[in-house]
Amino acid sequence: MSKSTRLRQFIRFILITTLIGCTLFSAWFYRLATTPLSLPAIPCEFSIESGNGLRNIARQLTEAGILPNEWSFILLATVTGYNASLKAGDYQLTEKLSPLDLLEYLARGKVRQYAITFLEGWSFSQFRKVLDVHPALRHESGKLGNPEILRAIGAEESSAEGLFFPDTYFFTRNSSDLVILQRAYQAMQQHLETAWLARQPSLPLKNRYEGLILASIIEKETGTDGERSQIAGVFINRLRHNMRLQTDPTVIYGMGEKFDGNLRKTDLQTDHEYNTYTRSGLPPTPIAIPGLASIRAAFNPAITDELYFVARGDGTSHFSSTLEEHNRAVVKYQKNRP
Repeated sequence: MSKSTRLRQFIRFILITTLIGCTLFSAWFYRLATTPLSLPAIPCEFSIESGNGLRNIARQLTEAGILPNEWSFILLATVTGYNASLKAGDYQLTEKLSPLDLLEYLARGKVRQYAITFLEGWSFSQFRKVLDVHPALRHESGKLGNPEILRAIGAEESSAEGLFFPDTYFFTRNSSDLVILQRAYQAMQQHLETAWLARQPSLPLKNRYEGLILASIIEKETGTDGERSQIAGVFINRLRHNMRLQTDPTVIYGMGEKFDGNLRKTDLQTDHEYNTYTRSGLPPTPIAIPGLASIRAAFNPAITDELYFVARGDGTSHFSSTLEEHNRAVVKYQKNRP
């Protein structure tokens, strides 16, 4: 056998060996990258601190039982180019992922979203209490008074009551509570603007803020969702006729901590700026956080001639157009109640 023949055979052997090796490595690497990980639990939660490098992340995930070993994750991250783009934060895995999926998850920063919920009808003090105790928020508003909070979020109003839209807000760990307040404030402004632009013509409301005040009263007065528009129609009619609103929730709000759960005749006769039995027009500020349904009702009330309503005791109300009918309803539903 000549030297040239032996050389060709050697080169052929090297090429075949290299090809087989590459094929086997590719198959191994593909299996490594795409085989789902055996998570210790579902959901599986972990945190990556800011400043952690690839080796520390791989060690942390291995110690947590998420990865089978460190070196294969480091190799995969280096080969795929994800090694320099893994992001810090809280993570929650809700399904099994492959190592490649996990790298993409960390590179995109799909961090865990926390939630906080504010309910319709709450006062701002209730709003703040929930905000102050959420463990995932960075609490920057705790030492601020309401006027300082309003300045911090760019609000122009002088009272914080009713300005923050009730909803569920999602955020990442260590977000500022002032950011949540600003989002809730901006959401309320957007809903008010939309409702104001779509309002009925000739409403006795000077601006959006007066509509917000009325919406807060509707929120506190409504026992059944289907009656919001009708209750709004009664209040709008009373404003048009320059009649006092005579609504208990405003009196209760104005009493503050003095209210013990029972509203007495003397309470209705004691004058203060929120007593709509002694003063005409709307109170100076909202008395609660209204939901979207109450906001829409305030700007688009039912068209009716009704001027009165009284609670039946079952969550619904009896509506009347005349004082005589109203008085009969009061006797029927209120005076004889045990």
